[in-house]
This record gives sequence, C-alpha cells and structure tokens, in this order.
Amino acid sequence: MIRNNGHGGRHFPPRVSPADQKKYLKRCTDDLYAWQRQERPANQPFVLHDGPPYANGELHVGHALNKILKDIICRTQLGRGKRVRYVPGWDCHGLPIELKALQGLQDTDAKDGSMGAAVIRKSARQLARQTVKAQMKEFRGFGVMADWDNHWKTMDKTFEMRQLGIFREMVDRGLIYRKFKPVYWSPSTGTALAEAELEYKDDHVSTAALIKYPIVDIPGHVANLPELQGKDLNAVIWTTTPWTLPANAAIAVSDSLEYSVVHSQSHGYLLVAQSRVQYLQSMLKEDLPVIVPSILGSDLAEKASYRPLFKGPEAEPQPIIGAEFVTADSGSGLVHCAPGHGMDDYEACLARGIPVFAPVNDEGKYTDKAMPEDPARLTGKAVLGEGNGAILEYVQSSGHLLAQHRYEHKYPYDWRSKQPIIIRATEQWFADVADIRGNALRALEDVRFVPETGKHRLQNFVKNRSEWCISRQRAWGVPIPALYHRVTGEAILTKESVSHIMETIEQRGIDAWWTDSADDPAWVPVSLREDATAYRRGTDTMDVWFDSGTSWSEIDVPIEGRTHPAEVYLEGTDQHRGWFQSGLLTYIAHQLASGSSEKPRAPFKNLITHGFTLDEDGRKMSKSIGNTIPPQTIMDGTLLPPLKPRKGKGKKQPESQEPSYDALGPDALRMWAASSDYTRDVVIGKQVLQTVHTSLHKFRVTFKLLLGALADFRPEYAVPYEQLQQVDRIALHHLSDMVLRTRTHCDNFEFYKAVNVLNRWANLEFSAFYMEAIKDRLYTLGENSTSRRAAQTTLSYVYKHLQETLGPITPFTGRRDMGAHSRGHPLTERTSSPADFIVAVHTVIKALQEKARGRKQLGSSLQSFVHLALPSGMTDSVFHQHLSELPDLFVVSQVTVAKASQAAPAEVTEAEWQYQEVCGLPGHPDATVYVYAPQASKCPRCWRYVVPEAEPVPDSEAPAPICDRCASVIDELE
Repeated sequence: MIRNNGHGGRHFPPRVSPADQKKYLKRCTDDLYAWQRQERPANQPFVLHDGPPYANGELHVGHALNKILKDIICRTQLGRGKRVRYVPGWDCHGLPIELKALQGLQDTDAKDGSMGAAVIRKSARQLARQTVKAQMKEFRGFGVMADWDNHWKTMDKTFEMRQLGIFREMVDRGLIYRKFKPVYWSPSTGTALAEAELEYKDDHVSTAALIKYPIVDIPGHVANLPELQGKDLNAVIWTTTPWTLPANAAIAVSDSLEYSVVHSQSHGYLLVAQSRVQYLQSMLKEDLPVIVPSILGSDLAEKASYRPLFKGPEAEPQPIIGAEFVTADSGSGLVHCAPGHGMDDYEACLARGIPVFAPVNDEGKYTDKAMPEDPARLTGKAVLGEGNGAILEYVQSSGHLLAQHRYEHKYPYDWRSKQPIIIRATEQWFADVADIRGNALRALEDVRFVPETGKHRLQNFVKNRSEWCISRQRAWGVPIPALYHRVTGEAILTKESVSHIMETIEQRGIDAWWTDSADDPAWVPVSLREDATAYRRGTDTMDVWFDSGTSWSEIDVPIEGRTHPAEVYLEGTDQHRGWFQSGLLTYIAHQLASGSSEKPRAPFKNLITHGFTLDEDGRKMSKSIGNTIPPQTIMDGTLLPPLKPRKGKGKKQPESQEPSYDALGPDALRMWAASSDYTRDVVIGKQVLQTVHTSLHKFRVTFKLLLGALADFRPEYAVPYEQLQQVDRIALHHLSDMVLRTRTHCDNFEFYKAVNVLNRWANLEFSAFYMEAIKDRLYTLGENSTSRRAAQTTLSYVYKHLQETLGPITPFTGRRDMGAHSRGHPLTERTSSPADFIVAVHTVIKALQEKARGRKQLGSSLQSFVHLALPSGMTDSVFHQHLSELPDLFVVSQVTVAKASQAAPAEVTEAEWQYQEVCGLPGHPDATVYVYAPQASKCPRCWRYVVPEAEPVPDSEAPAPICDRCASVIDELE
C-alpha cells in the first residue's frame, strides 16, 4: 500500500559512471565559463591570475590541489554574481626543460655541450608545447572552469614582447645593471641561480680546516708587547670551504671582540678570539698557554696585515679588516675573506677597494690563475671534489694547516640537479631591488594574506634583498637584449637599444637572436650602425622568475577604478621567495617607470598560499621516494580497495571478474582538496581518501533521495511558508544556518570549514533529524495533502541551496537541472526561536530511546509514546500550538502535553517500560520528558502504534485493522 515516489532518483546513481562524468564535463566547465563571460556584467569582474605551472613532466596531486582551490574560488565568485576571468598559463622557459630537451636529442654534440642554441631551442619549444597539451588535458579533467582556448605561455611571442617591454622600462629607470660580483652558481648545470632556485640540505658534509696565516705587520703598541718581542705571530682562521683559499684577499676580525695570543709547541704563536681558545685546544689536542690575554679587535682592524698563501713568496701583504659579520659563535673568531666567493666578503672588501678574484670556471673547476707559480697543482680540478683535497695537501705541505675535520651543516643545492652549488663571482645582470623594495613593502600593507603568516614571510624576503640576479647562461629563454663591444667587452643596454632589438624581434622572431649571422648589422641600433661589426649579441637569457613575474601584464582588465589587477594570487608557500616576489617587484618597477604619483599597488589583492602534499606517514611526496599519487588514480577509484557487495544485494561476483572500484570522478579529488586545511601541509593517502569518498557518497545519496521525493512535485504545488509545519520551519532554519556559515567560510577561503559544516548538516540536521521526521508524511499521506506538499516544498528549498552550496566544490555531484524545482527559500540570519525548544526536547527523546534500545525494549522509534511535563509558564508554548505535528516531528506514535505540576498520567507510570529526564529549556529549566511503551497496536500501513487494541477473533481471515488516518487516505485513493 506504500506509494513509491523514488522514480526521480533512478537516473542519479549513488556512484557515478565514467561515461556520466565525461558527458557532463564540458557542460560544467567550458560551457559554463563561456556562458558567464557573455551573460554576466563586465563591471563586476573577478580576476584570479594563474601562477604558471612548469611545462616539464606529469602532474601530481600538488598540481591538483592548486588548480582545484583556484577553481573553487572562481565558482564561489560566480555564485556571487561576478564575471570570472581565469586564463590558465604555463612557464615554458628555463633549465629543466632545456636539460630534458638535450636528453632527447640523439646528436652526439648534445653530449659534450656544443649543441647549437637554435637546435636546443627548437627541441625545448617542442617539448614544452607537448607538455602543455598533456597537462592541459589533465587539468581539464579535474573539472576546472577556465578559458582554456586562450591560455598563455611564457614562450608565446606576445608574452615575450610584453616581458621585454617591462624590461625596457626597468632599463630606462636605471634598475638594470651589470656587475662582476659573487652569485650562486651551479657547476652541475652551468648557470647562475637566484635564491629562489636553491634548496638547503641539512646533512651536507664539508671538510673544515683551521689554517694559520703569518702576520707581517701589527700596530706598534701590540708589536712592542714584551711577550711578542722576536716572536712570529700567526692569525688562525677556520673555514668550511678550503677551496676558496686561492681567492683569499683579507682576514676579518670583530672590532668589539677580544683576541688572545697563545703558544703551540707544534705551530708557534697563534692569534685567536679569547673565547675560542678552549675550542682551539680541543682541535689541536694540546695545552695552549696564553701569552697575551687580550688584544681588542679594533686595535688590529685596518692596522695589521698578513702574508697570503697562494700568490707566491713575492706577494704583497693583505689587510686584516673589521667586519660586523664576524662572531665568536664558532671557529676561531677570525674569518678568511674571499670576495669572489662570498656575499659578505664581497661587500666588506668592496668598501675598501679590494678587488674581486675568482679563479673558478663555469664547470666549477680551477683555472690556471688559482696558483700561478704552480698551475698544474690546481688547474682543471673540481673545487667541490679533488680540488678541495689538493688545497689542503698544499696548505699542509707548506706547514700552515693546523687541523681538519668533517663538518655536517646546512648547505645550498641546485633544486633542479640536486647537486651542491658554489658562490662565484661572474659578470651578471642584476635588477636593483634596493631602489624599489620600500615601495614594495608599502604595497603589501593593502594586501590580505591567507594565512596571515604569509605576510611576515614575504615582507622578510623583500626586506633582505638588495638585488636580483636576472641573467642565466642558457639557450632556452628570453634573451637579455644587450650588445657587447668585441674588443672592450663594454655592454650596450639602453632604452634605445632595447627598443631597436624589440622591433627586430617583432619582424624576425625571437629565435633569430641566435640564428642570424653574428655579423648581421640589423640588430645594432642606428646610432651605432657606422661600426656595427664591432658589436656582438649577448648569449645570456633572463631568469625564468622574470618571465613568470611579468605575467601580470597578461591581465587585460583595466586597472582604473580597481585597487589591484587581480583579486587573487594562489600558489604554494615556496612562492614567497619565487613568483609572488618576482611579480611584486616587476609590477612595482612598472608603476615607478610610468611616473604614477599614487601609492604603489601590489598585483594581487589577496595572496593565498597552500602547503605541500604529504603521504600518510607525513613525508613530502617525491618521485625519488616513490610515494607520489597520480591524480587519475583518485578519480577512477583504482587507488582504493574494490567495493564489497552489500549483503542481500545483487549476485556474488565470480573470483575471476575484474574488481569494481568506487570511481567518483573529479569530485573525489575536489572534495579532498576542499576538505583539507591547505594553509599547512596536506596529507593524502588511502585512509584520507576513504573518508572523502564516504562524504561524497553521502551527498550523492542525499541528492538521489531528494530527486525521488520530489518526483511528482511541481512549482504550483508549493505551500506558503505560513502553512509549513513546525518541523519544516526548523529544517529551513538549519538550512539557512548551514548556507550562511558556508558562504562566510568560502568568502574567507576556508573551504575545509565549509565542508565540515556541510557534512554535519547532512548527517545530523538533515538526515538524522528532518528526513526521519517526514518519511511518514511523504509516503503514507495523500498525494496532494497539504502536509505532504509542505514537506516537498521544504525539500525543494533544500535541493536548491544544497546544489548551490556544493556546486563550487563538487560541480558534477550537484549538476542535475531541477528546472522548476530550483526556486530557493530566502535565507535569514539564524536567531533563537521556539524551534530551539523543539530541538532540545528532540535530543532528550533520542537519548531516552537509546536507553530503551540498549535494554532490548525498543526497536523502531515508533514503538514509543512521549509525554511532556511543562512548567506553568509554558501554557501556550510551541508544543501546545503544534501538538498534532509532534508525533511526526519526534518520529513517535503519540505525544501528550501537561503541566509539570500535574502527576504523570497512569498510562506513563503503568507502562511496560518508561524513562524520564529533566530537560533544560531556555528560561524553563524544569521541563520533564517521558518516553514509554505504547498502549496501542501497530498500523500495518504506516507502522504507527495508534490502532486501539481489540480482542483477537479466532480463525479470522479479516485483514489487520489500520489507523483512521490511513483509512482516510485509502478511501481517497479508491
């Protein structure tokens, strides 16, 4: 007799098929993006600017996390009525692609590095193009809504010309210069590196050494000390990079430190920081009597000198200088300075006019200038290998090595080759950050950071940076458009010369910079054309961070009237020292070059960072470890174990049959991303994904249930709010609260909090509370009864708002078009109401029923009656006003209400079982709830215990009696 209204859910299975996913992918992504670009007003834009992924290799879950978070933000703003602009981009230049391209070339010239630039660039371009195509297909498979057809690449001609235009602006303002100074250099890849291209290894092992340098001149008041008369004094330095000793140009002391002279039986008289004497004794393994207890560093700085070890016996003495970076925390308290191999050393020596010297080539090997008097000893030896050993052998043979030992410490590595780098002075192009960092820091004041800690991190990176090495010694990239005089080496880089080169590139293409004849005069500006053959084109390319950093120029939304070009930049936390910083600096430089008098702006209004992806053991995912998870295995379900068939459902599968997987499609991946607190490192694995799949499955079942319950519902059947039952109004209160809270969380980019609210609502307030309360109304009342239509009206509101709330997170799960059903109830702020009383009593009833179940006294909740004893101040309460609705609301068979002052009815006290509990209601702490055994028979149609008990009729074939309400429904049907 129970009517089945589940037809509407037949075509919405709890598990989505791959064919179904493919069917709706384009509709939910490309078509939706195109629609909103046409239909939404242009004066309400929302711009999310893409941090370009690198076009090198397959995607991993970190890529998925990044792109899905961006898509959730865009879809959320779409739901707010905004016109979204999200154009994906790719970073296509740089060393990794070049190296991979070289590996793919079969030409033998590729092996020895003599491959022509044109061939390398052609191969690299092809590789990048193929990678972009493959990555784009995967990104689209994640359900990302974007302008894929108009994506941009840093190797596009239009992009390169915009980049060169920004470079020209910086040249014209004097922000670009060339200098011979130390930079991070990677011998393994043969190029200079920026700080952002380094990663630090904590367990790097160096050979540290204590070395003495003969002091040849000291101030008179120190030299005349009786203890030093006729003594040969030596300065003791400690270094973890003995290979830099040939470039030594000074020894630094601290003006404020006190130094002592000690005596060694083996090594003579040694100058060391007073607080480091004990350390020196432990290293030399001998007692060191103190000869002179205290000499102030300021008495030595700029007044003493010493003899170098690698410049021959006729070398001029070198100075002992004062420097703030010298401390007595480690070593000897005296620091060997090689301005060609150290940043601090360079600054200290530059201030004193001490020249820079770095006898190391691009491969990290000594040149013949390292030791002119005996070039064979060092020339051609790798400084990080046998060259370091050769240095120590020489120092020991000359009697200047005091001790050496293994030293484990933090050391920078090339993040691409995973090999250690060196610091080496070379001619490089730099951008002057010191001139613009003040404005950059001011611009960050108006930026919202998520999480807030990102602000301090980015500010510190900017504060501590004075210049940016933008040149690279590779073939695959945008050329630094400089000309060099063939004889003098003088570089020509002016606004005029860059403009001329840009015009030539526009005509011939950027590859012509490398492929045109070296003597082609077309590249030389008119002002230098009379002696055009005297100039050659440079071979340096720009740092890829300069490429991607200028990508803000791709945003075509006018800046006028807007505070920032983009509302959101969102990338991994490592981009504080990478793309966020390069984008900020180039955009500030652009504003300064334009002569704007307004307060400088950042290219982003909101700066959002996410953490790295970790496996279930908390380890960072890495191909080398083998703990990565391909995103596709999450979407197709192959990562999780096969589904077990439910008991009593279907036929048992033969063992040979392929296992059935829970393939939940892109929404599974998206739900994981949305459920994760991305502001910290994010864990992913089978256990985490199983929880995600369970949650997603719950929502699909909820939609299936809603569609079934609304199968015969039409807009004209909707019941006005005033005619809804109290439980319906409570459900709308819960719905309103859920939607408003999730909106707030999404507006704050806290998607995991929104998912938590959604899960709680779906499991408790909707499923456990409301659906339990209305099942009887949906399936036993008359089809067009007001009560049933009121429940359907409420469910139609639930469907609409659940669809809208889940849409940005799982667009495929809530994709079904409800047509006329999609009319939503207006949301209101959650306030205290009489519904709160009902929810409080409902909670107590469920707790008392569980007690009865625990003692095997109760099965279905309909097998119970409820009696409410209310305080005298509640004579006209919500319970009195809606008494007839309470059985459905509490899912019991009968509810009675009386004053608390009255004794409990006999049917309560004499029931087979009964439980009671005081229920504290707002303002009324002494209400009592009774749950007890029913005194009636079960209706075979609605299962409520409301049929009066009657004497059984022996051998009667008459059907069991039904309740009056069910009898009325049947009469109506007949």
